[in-house]
Amino acid sequence: MVKKASFSSEYKLFCRLLREARLNAGFSQGEVAKQLNRPQSYVSKYESGECRLDVIEFMRVATVLKVAPEDLVKKLS
Repeated sequence: MVKKASFSSEYKLFCRLLREARLNAGFSQGEVAKQLNRPQSYVSKYESGECRLDVIEFMRVATVLKVAPEDLVKKLS
């Protein structure tokens, strides 16, 4: 049996902030995915916490969403 990874409350907040940033930018998951040259499921997975973003991926997502990465990070503290 595969155990699903559990993430900290901070990481769950991070995922929620990414989703909110996407919605505030007026993008669908598919639109963000297209700009990242990834499938829509990639966006769904990082927004739901099913997979983690590394720093480089986070920077790319923030660029697409036209948000300053540091602004999102500040909301975590």
